[in-house]
Amino acid sequence: MNGTVVQIREEFLKKANLTKEEYERLTKWAEEDFEGFWDYFAKKEISWFEPYKKVLDDSNAPFFKFFEGGKLNMCYNCVDRHVTTRKKNRAAIIWESEQGETRILTYRELQYQINKFANVLKTLGVKKGDVVIIYMPMIPELPIAMLACTKIGAIHSVVFAGMSSVALKERIMDSKSSIVLTADGGFRGGKTIPLKENVDKAIEKLKFVKYVVVVRHADRDVPMKTLRDFWWQDLMSDPDYAKPYCEPEPMDSEDPLFIIYTSGSTAKPKGVVHTTAGYLLWRILTARWVFDLKEEDTFWSTANIGWISGHSYTLYGPLSIGSTTFIYEGTPLYPTPAQWWYLVDKYKINVMYTAPTAIRALMRRGEEWLKKYDLSSLRLLTTGGERLNEAAWLWYWEHVGGKRCPVIDAYGQTETAGHMISSLPIVPQKPGSVGIAVPGIFPDIVDENGNIIKEPNKTGYLVLKKPWPSMVRTLWQDDEGYKHYYWDKFNGKYYYTGDLAYKDKDGYFWMEGRADDVVNVSAHRIGCAEIESALTSCQFVAEAAVVGRPNDITGEEVFAFVVLKDGVDKTHHDEIVRKLRELVRDKVSPIAKPSEIVFVDALPKTRSGKVVRRILKAIASGKSIEQDISTLEDTLVIEKVKKAVEDRTSDIVGG
Repeated sequence: MNGTVVQIREEFLKKANLTKEEYERLTKWAEEDFEGFWDYFAKKEISWFEPYKKVLDDSNAPFFKFFEGGKLNMCYNCVDRHVTTRKKNRAAIIWESEQGETRILTYRELQYQINKFANVLKTLGVKKGDVVIIYMPMIPELPIAMLACTKIGAIHSVVFAGMSSVALKERIMDSKSSIVLTADGGFRGGKTIPLKENVDKAIEKLKFVKYVVVVRHADRDVPMKTLRDFWWQDLMSDPDYAKPYCEPEPMDSEDPLFIIYTSGSTAKPKGVVHTTAGYLLWRILTARWVFDLKEEDTFWSTANIGWISGHSYTLYGPLSIGSTTFIYEGTPLYPTPAQWWYLVDKYKINVMYTAPTAIRALMRRGEEWLKKYDLSSLRLLTTGGERLNEAAWLWYWEHVGGKRCPVIDAYGQTETAGHMISSLPIVPQKPGSVGIAVPGIFPDIVDENGNIIKEPNKTGYLVLKKPWPSMVRTLWQDDEGYKHYYWDKFNGKYYYTGDLAYKDKDGYFWMEGRADDVVNVSAHRIGCAEIESALTSCQFVAEAAVVGRPNDITGEEVFAFVVLKDGVDKTHHDEIVRKLRELVRDKVSPIAKPSEIVFVDALPKTRSGKVVRRILKAIASGKSIEQDISTLEDTLVIEKVKKAVEDRTSDIVGG
């Protein structure tokens, strides 16, 4: 249990949106008057067309409803209401591509573009409640399309533009969408992604898809099918299609806002359904409390809009409070590892949100890339989506934030649609911990029988004891699946996150990975994340992934895949292995020492940056890989990892 504590500077605390005293007041209020707490903020923060009649309806739990009977519109709250204020000429979206192309949309211009495309959708027959699939790169047309859907009451389902045609087809079939919005291509790491061709393959035999709207972006010559395929630019320049005014559709609080499919670490993607009012409210509150966002800030969430973090914090979060969001089409390492720091300097980014995977990748390249640019505009650094180990936390804080910016780690899921736990910018920071509960959220740690674990530092299941406004309402066309995955584990008493965690004596939460991401060695359940944290604390290690491999004596043994930092001499293999085993022994337990450590150049990850341990477990165990690998960032990594394991085995046998 690490004891490092970093204090937040007094200068930051004086200007923070949330104070320690206010946090304690809000937390107590939510405990004592749960409905009154949510009622106050819903009335204060949301512009309603009609007031709601009931704060919480739990009569059909676990199908909870919030702010029932209220009427509102997401686009109106994120864009239209700002246009009636002094914010109308403020930049809503600043965009740049890998090629250096730039575009700025003020709130007024954004509203104009949304209205036009909303009317295009209407002309193509899209109605309230219809599902629209969006398969686009990170270009301005993506948020325009999403907000246009919300304006007319259509349900958007964004599919990450790196997904294969197979994965896209699966999502189109599940949602039964009759329209797909895409682009001729996208850019990522210097490569062009053939998006239109992927769409053509995906819908080749899907007769229910009537229209494909294509943005000219990559200047590619792509096939266009007559009467089915239309250029975005042609439709938007047609006065009969793209009328400049569109009345926002009044939506019920519980009307579906979007479907988002989980990233593919499960065998079949689940269509998570989020609704309107509760999702909007939690965007506003977490933007203010977790990200400390102010209206005058320029906020950069590097999360792709295809994932929940991108929905929530690249788009809806900053716009809901009238801030400016920066959107970049590109990767952190192209054309050089200095690209992100160049952009921070150029646009004077104030608050930055990114994933631990990106931090570790940049950390691996060294600090010299940061020294070329002025990062003094940054005042807060945030991260989420996966566990941020202590070494990466400290690097982010020291080299990116200059030891003056707090580093906010946070915990949330696709299903929670926002951060539940966060190292809020009001309390001392503990590198490696995701912090404390956000006001209004009630997490705890329980054992296998659902009993709350009161003992500090004891690992158990992370659960949420009360519903919250932005929670998943169901799975698309699968109410039984919703109950099974999230509520059956503890007989409906708690929302089951599927994650392992523990609380320290100060009430800080520490994530230990997924409940199935454990190694059972001689009846000792050891979280993979804990071992990985020990391995990455080594100065030579950039990343590590741990799985359990069958062992006749102990049940399972620890098998570690390790990515070394650039420049590390691999000829000292045995010396590094010995050092790593000692670190695990000292930081975790002698039982947790890896039986095998294999050095690899990269780990198999989903396009959202999560390591797919099931693939590594199969490779370590010598089994065939049975799951769909089309959602991986790079499928070639699998063969390279296999070869590394085979070569290591040959070395051992030969020795």
